[in-house]
Amino acid sequence: MSQTIEVRFKGTRKAYFQWEDAAAPLRAGEDVLVNVERGRDLGRVTAVGDVATKKCGGGCTGCAVGGDAEPAAEPAVPLAVVRRATRDDLRVHDDNRRAEDDARRKVIERVRTHDLVMKVSDTEWQWDRNKLTIYFTAEKRVDFRALVRELASLFRTRIELRQIGVRDEAARLSGVGRCGREYCCSSWLKELSPVNLGLAKDQHLSLNPSQISGGCGRLLCCLKYEHEFYVTARRRFPKEGKILNTARGPERVVAVDIFRERVFLRSEDQGSRIIPLVQLREEMEALGEILMTAEARGSLAAAKTSPAAGTALLASDEAPPPDPIAPEPVGGPPAPDPR
Repeated sequence: MSQTIEVRFKGTRKAYFQWEDAAAPLRAGEDVLVNVERGRDLGRVTAVGDVATKKCGGGCTGCAVGGDAEPAAEPAVPLAVVRRATRDDLRVHDDNRRAEDDARRKVIERVRTHDLVMKVSDTEWQWDRNKLTIYFTAEKRVDFRALVRELASLFRTRIELRQIGVRDEAARLSGVGRCGREYCCSSWLKELSPVNLGLAKDQHLSLNPSQISGGCGRLLCCLKYEHEFYVTARRRFPKEGKILNTARGPERVVAVDIFRERVFLRSEDQGSRIIPLVQLREEMEALGEILMTAEARGSLAAAKTSPAAGTALLASDEAPPPDPIAPEPVGGPPAPDPR
């Protein structure tokens, strides 16, 4: 029985392959030599078995996915693992990595010669040197047909120019973020999720672009890490700007502190105050008021849609009107007419 594996190459490029030797299964972290669309390449196993199958989606034909990779055309040969990488294979791989810096410098020189508005970010040799992939960024569409012909003549191999975004460029080149650690996208973050300004607003962070942007110039990926916690925690608090009827009269919610569980209130007559959330809830309940929060609204909506809860609400809040028929007088029913 074959084994599905996920193999990661340079940068964030990865693909899925089949390993046929069931007697010696592969493990994550091993280097392998694999068949690709045009030749062979060397990469590292990052997932195996059911995990790799689930990530692949069940269609493990070797199509590259994720990061700066694009789906490959139908391969001419089965995309399978050739063997575990040997010392000679790894030596060739290391030689290719060292040669990529020189290749990048030569490509940059040719780009300047052709006066093209593009930034060459990285180059990547395939293990057997049947292909040289050049990654670049550009704000507009670039006509690089003449450049490709010259590079093919220079390197005597197949040339592929692939345009990537600035986030993918940062993941390939790596760097140190404002936190003092290596970029998440290049160290451990395998997938780049979309990040929008609403994530910063929900966490009450500064909206200054210089403070919430990463080295790529886009919003920080880490804005997404704690967003769910903030959204869940704020459901227990009243909305800012809402007017509450408290023991001091009408007060407006100015701000909330989800970590210390405090609410900042302000009234026109008695000024501002800071009150714990529990105390505010008790204070309003003593006045017969309900502190309506997102959490309370959700519970109320669930109660209204529940048949059992709906019956209880009807019994307590919507009791049927009294019988309009007059009650019998005290002492029993009237005596029958003697006539």
